[in-house]
Amino acid sequence: METPILTAPALRALEARHAAAEPPLMERAGAAAARICAEMLAAKSGPVLVLAGPGNNGGDAFVVARLLKAAGHAVFLLFADDAARQPADARAAHAAWHAAGGACLADYPGGEFALVVDGLFGIGLTRAIEGRHAEWVARVNAGGVPVLALDAPSGLNAETGRVTGPAMRATRTATFIALKPGLLTGDGPDLCGTVEVCDLGLAIDAADGALIRPSSFRPSLEPRPRDSHKGSFGSVAVVGGAPGMAGAALLAGRAALKLGAGRVYVGMLERLAVDCGQPELMLRAPEDAMAAATVLAVGPGLGQSDAAAALLAQALASELPLVVDADGLNLLARDAALAQRITVRPAPTFLTPHPAEAARLLGTATAEIQADRRAAALALARRLDAHVALKGSGTVVATPDGRWFINATGNPGLASAGSGDVLTGMLAALLGQGWQPLDALLGAVHLHGAAADACVTGGVGPIGLAAGELIDPARRLLNDWTAALAG
Repeated sequence: METPILTAPALRALEARHAAAEPPLMERAGAAAARICAEMLAAKSGPVLVLAGPGNNGGDAFVVARLLKAAGHAVFLLFADDAARQPADARAAHAAWHAAGGACLADYPGGEFALVVDGLFGIGLTRAIEGRHAEWVARVNAGGVPVLALDAPSGLNAETGRVTGPAMRATRTATFIALKPGLLTGDGPDLCGTVEVCDLGLAIDAADGALIRPSSFRPSLEPRPRDSHKGSFGSVAVVGGAPGMAGAALLAGRAALKLGAGRVYVGMLERLAVDCGQPELMLRAPEDAMAAATVLAVGPGLGQSDAAAALLAQALASELPLVVDADGLNLLARDAALAQRITVRPAPTFLTPHPAEAARLLGTATAEIQADRRAAALALARRLDAHVALKGSGTVVATPDGRWFINATGNPGLASAGSGDVLTGMLAALLGQGWQPLDALLGAVHLHGAAADACVTGGVGPIGLAAGELIDPARRLLNDWTAALAG
């Protein structure tokens, strides 16, 4: 079952359909968050500081404060806005807090706290936090106290994952009804801490997007028949490896081999006789490698020479599934006619850009890509009629027909030379084994991040994690998932 992600318009529409729910959604949200507060306070003693803002997020905070007070906790509540201007539900929550004997402070209190509850600004915030609220955020961030954010950390754009000013750094985030895209990509993962979805008892019949999990590509996770041979699992050609950049192509080839491709040809611009670290790879002239393949991967270490452009044009003219990365993407960005050929290919094309490469392809700045990573991935998928994985914190996968997914595996260890080449090889291997196009991309992206996480869990990285170290953990995970889900 997919884990849904909702954008703000879809969320507001769902909330409107349940506006008359009993108990009200704000009470449900506050109760769910209060339960998480109780978990966070289980081994601690001391008062709780609750920050309430001017909107419905502040209303959630009033409910949390009231319930914590009723449970016997000492609660200090900061609120410096005009209650009369709050939305109706938030005004009711404010009144209920006072009716329960609570008071509102306008100035940040002294003393130490066991927990801070961030209910300043939720998912509706699109501007920078200013004034007194900004000072409160700075005080909390400097205090070293555990923070529970309600719906989203204040200052984070829950649609885009962008931060334009002060932002709360949470230990945990209790997000209501469903995940939001900005919690999972861009600055979101650094600010949210552990994200817990409190569904408030609502069923989601149609999601905007989905979080990638092994179940997302379950149909392609099938055990191999005993009557298999190397021809059953495809022939991958990795084309690249210009002089001085042979390692990129070899990394992609090694990843393709160990992720299950039946044969792997590496078409090297720099002619090598053998990969001594992986002698199973067949090193060929680029044209010969492509002629023997059922799946093509072009770009790792390719360079941007005329010879490189000619090889990419040859790959684009083929009727084989094609993965384009690295210098292949840079060649597309500089030659609009070459890029246009993708849109008329009869076979699926996959692009795996990092933000700077995506910016070149879309003719914009890297900062604009990062300002709305989901929108950028969708725009690129539509423009080039390709499946796209926009790499980075919370890799976004987008399809030509407008579907999108966000990946939550991975860590800073992936910020290392060659990591993208390994992803290219993984994706080509899954395509070679007959995985459906979207399954292959979702699977490769999720597996790539999960392998990095497995490395860190095993004491390797994130600092100094080398790209080649991802391959063996990825192989182990793929086999484990196949066994478990095919079970």
